[in-house]
Amino acid sequence: MNVSIALWSFTVGGLVLLVALDFIAVSRKPHEVQFKEALWWSIFYVGIAVAFGIGLLVWQGSDFGTQYFTAYLVEKSLSVDNLFVFLIILTQFAVPYALHQRVLLVGVILALFFRTIFIFAGAAALASFAFTFVLFGALLIWTGIQLARHRNEDPDPMDSKMARFIQRRIPSTPEFEGSKLFIRVDGRKLATPLLTVMVLIGATDVLFALDSIPATFGVTQEAFIVFTANAFALLGLRALYFLLKGLLDKLVYLSTGLAVILVFIGIKLVLTYVHETWPSIPKIPTMASLVVIALILIVVTIASIIKVRRDPDAVAHAGRLLDEHGDPDGHQ
Repeated sequence: MNVSIALWSFTVGGLVLLVALDFIAVSRKPHEVQFKEALWWSIFYVGIAVAFGIGLLVWQGSDFGTQYFTAYLVEKSLSVDNLFVFLIILTQFAVPYALHQRVLLVGVILALFFRTIFIFAGAAALASFAFTFVLFGALLIWTGIQLARHRNEDPDPMDSKMARFIQRRIPSTPEFEGSKLFIRVDGRKLATPLLTVMVLIGATDVLFALDSIPATFGVTQEAFIVFTANAFALLGLRALYFLLKGLLDKLVYLSTGLAVILVFIGIKLVLTYVHETWPSIPKIPTMASLVVIALILIVVTIASIIKVRRDPDAVAHAGRLLDEHGDPDGHQ
């Protein structure tokens, strides 16, 4: 796939405009996002992603179009698990609900930055060292197994080394001061809890990039498709958070489903390398990957709905955390 510098520039410029649009919408006035607003923003971003995919399909053909939609589906599904961790951080630090948009937007911008670096590094590694397919595959298989093993456990951001380091080394206030990261009290510059939250969100983005980028390369080795699929999936993350916030605790089997997807893509990566060495061994076609991933997500959603109906007390890990600590504004 030959992508000109002009097309790269046009695509990156369009994404920057979308981020700027998001920034203007969030900075206008911090407020509590209602379901209807989140729904329209989600439709807007999904519509742009689908329109881009259709344009790619018409321009480059069904093969690259299928790769894009499969990569986008993978990234979109993994981003929901990312939202679980964001929800946990926002809840445990009792971030005021009106600030959630700003925190999530910073998380999206940081995620775009880190993933862009990992994408080009990964593309270079795959081009110069074919065994990278096996390394990426092994990483995804290991991650999938670990996710399945710890599917019912909640990460504790309050107990992380990074959070303890910030709170120990940087003088801070116990209360939030609007959207300020630092304030002055009696001449001393103090950090607010929002600084710790932002750092943890950034660290989370790095960790998720280590999983999601190899997963996308398991679908396609085209850096342009990997980049755009990641970007469009991330741009809708803020709206998706508010749209799914009331439903996250109902997706009780999401972690299990994502674990299966990661292991499946890991096996696909290993088979891709093996196929190049021994052509008689088949690799998994992109269309087959799209069907398998879509079926896993459908089964996970249906199974979660059935589980919650039969057992109303069953909740996913983020939902369990909300039950214990109250809503993100600290109310019980």
